Amino acid sequence: MIEVTTTTPADHRAFVASHVEAGGSASFLQTPGWAAVKPEWTAESLGWFDGGAQVGAALVLYRQLPRVKRYLAYLPEGPVLDYAAVGDDLEPYLAPLTRHLKARGAFGVRIGPPVPTRRWSAEQVKKGIADDAVTSLVDLPPTQTSSVGMGVVASLRGLGWRSQAVAGGFSAGQPQYAFQVPLADADGTPRTEDAVLKGMNQLWRRNIKKAAKEGVEVEVCAPTGEDPRLSAFHELYVHTAGRDGFTPRRLDYFTTMAAALNGDEPDRLRLYLASHEGDLVAATLWIRVGAHAWYSYGASSTAKREVRGSNAVQWRMIRDAMAEGARVYDLRGITDTLSADDHHVGLVQFKVGTGGEAVEHVGEWDLPLNRVLYTAFDLYQRRRG
Repeated sequence: MIEVTTTTPADHRAFVASHVEAGGSASFLQTPGWAAVKPEWTAESLGWFDGGAQVGAALVLYRQLPRVKRYLAYLPEGPVLDYAAVGDDLEPYLAPLTRHLKARGAFGVRIGPPVPTRRWSAEQVKKGIADDAVTSLVDLPPTQTSSVGMGVVASLRGLGWRSQAVAGGFSAGQPQYAFQVPLADADGTPRTEDAVLKGMNQLWRRNIKKAAKEGVEVEVCAPTGEDPRLSAFHELYVHTAGRDGFTPRRLDYFTTMAAALNGDEPDRLRLYLASHEGDLVAATLWIRVGAHAWYSYGASSTAKREVRGSNAVQWRMIRDAMAEGARVYDLRGITDTLSADDHHVGLVQFKVGTGGEAVEHVGEWDLPLNRVLYTAFDLYQRRRG
C-alpha cells in the first residue's frame, strides 16, 4: 500500500536528484528550493512510499482563503513520479495524497503532471500558420501521441478530477503547451551542434551568424543572490515589459530565485548577458534539472536590435544545455493558436524558428475536497480572469 507523508527538504532534494540521475524528469517548480521563491504560499515537501521505498515526491504550495484557515493545495508541474511505471491507474498514488492534504485543511487540490500527450513538428506548425483554415494546434494531426500521457488524462478524468484547460492553453497556473528543442535522438543519442543548427530556419541561422559577425559577446554567471549583473538584467527586463505591455516582476523576485535554486544545487540557474560594444542588448535566465534545461525569463533592448543579441544568447544557452548533457531545451509556454490575426502567434513563430516541436502536456487538474469552498474559490478566480 502506497503512503504519502511529509518529508524534509533534504530528503526531497535527494529523491529528485536520484530520479533525474536514473533518467527521470522533474520540473524546477518541484524542487524544494522553489518554496522560497513563493513566500506568499506555505510550502510542504511530500514523499510517496511503497513498502519503505520512496517512489515519488512533491512540493505542495498552500494558498489560504481570506479569513478562513482552509487552503488550495497546489503542486505546480507535479507530482514527481515515474508515470510510465505508474501506468493508467493513478488512484493508488492520488488517494493517499488527497487524504493527506484534506487533513492539512485543503478545500481543493491542483496538480499538473509534467507528462506530454501530443507533439507537432516545427514544419507542421509553420504550415498550420500559413493555412487560413487552421486556427489551433489541435486542428493538425500530431506527429506523435503519447500513450502514457493519454493514460494519465483518462485516469484523472475517471477519478473525478477537473481539467483546468482554457482556450489558448494558458491558465491561472502553468501553460499546457510548450515549445521544446530535442537535444537527443529518440534512442538517446546526443545530437551535434551542427545538427541542431541545421534544424533551425534560415532566419535563425542568419541571425546567429550576424550576431557573431557584429561582435556580440555573451557573459554567463550563476548568481546566488544580490548581484549587480542581476540588477542589469532586471533593468533591461523592465524596459522590455514597458515595450511589450506586460507587468514586470520586482528585482527581489529574481534575487530570491537565484539564491534558492542555486542553493538547492550549484549552477542550477544561470544568467546570460549579451553585450555589443559595452551595451547590454539581451539577457536571459537558464535553469537545468537533470537532462531538462529551460529558458525562463528574457529581456532585450529596443536599440541595436539589428545585432541580434536575442538569437546569440539563445544559441549560447542551447549549446550550454548540450554540454551539460541535457536532452531537452525548453522554451516554455506557447498558446495553441495558429491564427495569423492572434497577437500570440508572433511568439509561436519566434520559437518555431528553433526547429523544435510544439508539445501538449496533460495540463493542470483540480479535485474539489470541499465543494462549497471550492465553488466559491472557482467563481472568484473566474471573475478575476
